[in-house]
Amino acid sequence: MKLSRLTLLSLALAIGVTGCATTKSPAPVTERARPPGTTTEKAEAPVAPPRVARPGYYIVKPGDTLIRIALDHGQNYRDIAAWSGLENPNLIEVGQELRVRPPESAAVTRPVTTSTVEVRPVGAPATTTAPAAVPADGVRREPRGGKIPYSEQAWAQAQKPEAPIVIAKVDPKPELKPDMKPEVKPEAKPDAKPEAKPEPRPDEGKSNGNGAIDWAWPAAGKVIAGFNETSSKGLDLAGKPGDPVLAAAGGRVVYAGTGLRGYGKLVIVKHDNSYLSAYAHNQSLLVKEGQTVGKGQKIAELGDSDSDRPKLHFEIRRQGKPVDPGKYLPPR
Repeated sequence: MKLSRLTLLSLALAIGVTGCATTKSPAPVTERARPPGTTTEKAEAPVAPPRVARPGYYIVKPGDTLIRIALDHGQNYRDIAAWSGLENPNLIEVGQELRVRPPESAAVTRPVTTSTVEVRPVGAPATTTAPAAVPADGVRREPRGGKIPYSEQAWAQAQKPEAPIVIAKVDPKPELKPDMKPEVKPEAKPDAKPEAKPEPRPDEGKSNGNGAIDWAWPAAGKVIAGFNETSSKGLDLAGKPGDPVLAAAGGRVVYAGTGLRGYGKLVIVKHDNSYLSAYAHNQSLLVKEGQTVGKGQKIAELGDSDSDRPKLHFEIRRQGKPVDPGKYLPPR
């Protein structure tokens, strides 16, 4: 059955109206206001300032070793371990605070010696002696003018209180006649004793104008690298394996080992409270920690441990800071 054109047009119009009725319109977009002071980015957490060590202390940094810390502060690593209460000197942690200066000696307090004080009730007599006899009239009397030394005259005056008291004058100094001169005794002068001179300590040499240490060259080789504060903290001396390495001055060995990276077999000698010297890249070590050495004593044999060639790396440190050894060693 054929539909008329009018019917088809009516159907098409009905379908279009239905489609328009089912189409959903998009929801309206509204912008909400943000509270004042807020941002879209996340607030960054405040960065804590770097920790600052107290005077006389050092805070461990990444890569530090106790030997390095001791060398940089001119101390014996065992002393630092003792001052800091370390049970294991080889175990330190980043951020740990270590004492690098000796603690101040505590003031010695001595007990105060006090005399025994006798305590009596208020109003109690000071002594237990019998009271003096009271005269018949009930009034105690003392010699007028205060107490005077005993004498027959004073006793007679005491029997007559109405009579004036006569006190004999005694001149303690005899009068000198014009022809007499006082005897003058010469004053005894104490015997002059020679001043005791302090004995020189074995770890101190004679002064050479550069401190209290008399320095000497630690090896006979020529200088192949000089001192600078960035890449070389000392002098490099050429030599052959086995050449003697000598103590540049007298002192005490505070380290002998291989615990410091870049130095190989190392010897450190402390000369006094200010100066120490270091001898690196040795082939063998001939001294031990705590041993006392003299100036010019053989302490090691030259080598190439932790180095690209046989040589001696020599440092002088003043209070832990590297100084130019060329200003301390004598001219060749």
